[in-house]
Amino acid sequence: MSLQCGIVGLPNVGKSTLFNCLSSAKAQAANFPFCTIEPNVGVITVPDERLNKLAEIVHPGRIVPATVEIVDIAGLVKGASKGEGLGNKFLGNIRETDAIIHVLRCFEDDNITHVDGDINPVRDKEEIDTELQLKDLETIESRISRVQKQAAAGDKEAKKTYDVLTAYQKVLEESKSARTVQFEDEESQRIAHDLFLLTNKPVLYVCNVDDTSAKSGNKYVEQVREAIKDENAELLVVAAKTEADIAELETYEDRQMFLQEIGLEESGVNRLIKAAFKLLNLETFITAGEMEVKAWTYRKGWKAPQCAGVIHTDFEKGFIRAEVIKYDDYMAYGSENAVKEAGKMSIEGKDYIVQDGDIMHFRFNVSK
Repeated sequence: MSLQCGIVGLPNVGKSTLFNCLSSAKAQAANFPFCTIEPNVGVITVPDERLNKLAEIVHPGRIVPATVEIVDIAGLVKGASKGEGLGNKFLGNIRETDAIIHVLRCFEDDNITHVDGDINPVRDKEEIDTELQLKDLETIESRISRVQKQAAAGDKEAKKTYDVLTAYQKVLEESKSARTVQFEDEESQRIAHDLFLLTNKPVLYVCNVDDTSAKSGNKYVEQVREAIKDENAELLVVAAKTEADIAELETYEDRQMFLQEIGLEESGVNRLIKAAFKLLNLETFITAGEMEVKAWTYRKGWKAPQCAGVIHTDFEKGFIRAEVIKYDDYMAYGSENAVKEAGKMSIEGKDYIVQDGDIMHFRFNVSK
């Protein structure tokens, strides 16, 4: 399942430094605008402690975690919606992603220039929001001009499309993002989805702070928190420079000791990867055996046959049932056989909605 989160932000806010920490694919990080021109793509392993704990019981040949794709996109400048700077490339790259990680500079450092001269993360956020909103408004107005006459002539599909477009037009003209509009009926939701608006993508705001603010944030973080309180968005505090220092340490023990010294239980990178996975509306079910313990990625809300199809299309076509063990039960009883003997393994049919962390076996039959 190839879904991508795009890292966006103004130049010099720490996007590439953060990307370097996330991925072994090294993006250049330097103190000048447009350092990143072509988007860098990293396939990132999703941290999942459950896999390691299951492996201690099962002793598999290998552990296979889930992954998520992160894209480092060139820094945006004012006027991008009109093609200024690398605007067209920037906006095109965002359009290809499924969710946005918006990095905001929430630290002071005289050695790292800010394109607007001073530190103001709310202004920076609004600058990018404005460019994305203007591009979406351009898209909406172009579509309205094509369907308006058809809608007036009584075309029901065109009328429905027109209503969706004008709802978006209203909020965009008020300098609000498309994601603030919610449609109740499925047809409107389908039309809205097919527009692929930039400001309709789910967003995670990452406040890049100095190391002293990594645990509790600072005044800039609070300004961002206040600015996004009415948005359907998450906020995460990360010290990218500190994370880069952690990434240089060779052993897990050294990294954990470093985290303890600065008062953190988990690295910002791990928290960010997990948040990105959630942002994409993804979860994992697990298969556990002697060959491997593996996390399989699926969209939240999928039913058992769809998840079976993640392993192989034949599993979905010939789906009979799913044998499901809850992770907590597996850990409590210590083996699959013990779980079965305790009556804790459930047999589920086609309507079962798979839950994150379910340990599953699929039974299927495909006729030749």
